[in-house]
Amino acid sequence: MIIQNYSDLAKDRGKINALKILTAGLESAMPQKQLQKIINSKQIRCGKKTINLTNYDSIYLVAFGKAADSMANAVSAIINIKKGIVVIPKGLMPEIKNHRFQIFQAGHPTPDKTSVRAARSILKFLHQRNKDELVIFLVSGGSSALLALPDGITLNDKIRVTKELLVSGATIQELNCVRKHLSKIKGGRLIEGMKCDAVSLVISDVMGDDLSSIASGTTYFDKTKFADALKILKKYRLENKIPNSVIRRLRLGASDKIPETPKKSKIPHHIVLTNRDCLQAMQKKSKQLGVSFKTISISGDIAKATSKLVSLIPKKKNSCIIFGGETTVKVKGSGKGGRNQELVLRILEKIQKTKQDVTIASLGTDGIDGNTKYAGAITKNILIHQKEIKSYLTANDSNSFFKKYGGLIKTGYTHTNLMDIGLILTNLK
Repeated sequence: MIIQNYSDLAKDRGKINALKILTAGLESAMPQKQLQKIINSKQIRCGKKTINLTNYDSIYLVAFGKAADSMANAVSAIINIKKGIVVIPKGLMPEIKNHRFQIFQAGHPTPDKTSVRAARSILKFLHQRNKDELVIFLVSGGSSALLALPDGITLNDKIRVTKELLVSGATIQELNCVRKHLSKIKGGRLIEGMKCDAVSLVISDVMGDDLSSIASGTTYFDKTKFADALKILKKYRLENKIPNSVIRRLRLGASDKIPETPKKSKIPHHIVLTNRDCLQAMQKKSKQLGVSFKTISISGDIAKATSKLVSLIPKKKNSCIIFGGETTVKVKGSGKGGRNQELVLRILEKIQKTKQDVTIASLGTDGIDGNTKYAGAITKNILIHQKEIKSYLTANDSNSFFKKYGGLIKTGYTHTNLMDIGLILTNLK
């Protein structure tokens, strides 16, 4: 069972149905089946392009991200990989046990010294490859922290600017734009000097599935410029909150004194899984359960996403809103929580006076929500004093609320990452 505390949470029909629908979404997020559809021992189907593996003397693998080990496991079970590097978050028990793979467990969401060692090792590994060899990249979310090789600044400088952007409520696209222009590997720089052929198979953790944003476009190319990064820092009024070295480097780049990131794709890419795959699986399960549904995507400011979802809550019996995406939270308090737990609590606050029987749930497909060990939360529209809910929200302490009243969803690391999924399920009283 992917949801480890399923039996503790499944207390009534509404929650049982909600958990079944969420489980279907989580199961579809696992990469093995999708990779098996496009790979066999002789070829890889990369969109409209087919890569003939028999054309190469040796095949190598480089995997990084929250799904790196599960993807590497699936691919190495089909293709004879000579050697590889796999980079996963620290604390994650590797699913792959293969002596041919060097495994790095690096920092996430904050990069660490292992993130730097992993990036340097991959660069060296790629430069050793020749024209008769093929490298298969397996890319998934979380890589922006797992691989770090700052350019012109220190690792601590980069960590500081990343943290300031996160607490300011910057989008993942904005965050990646800045990171790419402070890095020797992001925005396509990782593969600039590579002489061999390669292919990149990607799991998307961003809205719109923009390859230049997934993993900060490490194997792709960059659509943004140094000037864009400066505008983002100005937008969030961070010029005086971050190290001078960061501003200095970005200004040098904006004045053409530092080369821009690559602006063309060097290798073929194929997106293996997206958040839409999760939503489609949830739709299918809803239909099987006899629950009518409407599906929407959510992104951006969490308060606006909350209002949007609440306005769409169906009045029809046995109906639900299925949603997926990723919101942003401007952190002001010092509590524990994550965007999924906070979203559920915000919706609960908004529907206190409803006469409907409502179940609300949201979770991160990677299994970790914010600074907690939980994936998200599920609750009914229980009556709680508005002031109490508001106090938890003000402190960004949604985790403590659900510890008190119940509803925390525990999956542990899922070895995948397709953003967030959730639903609001309605039954008339």
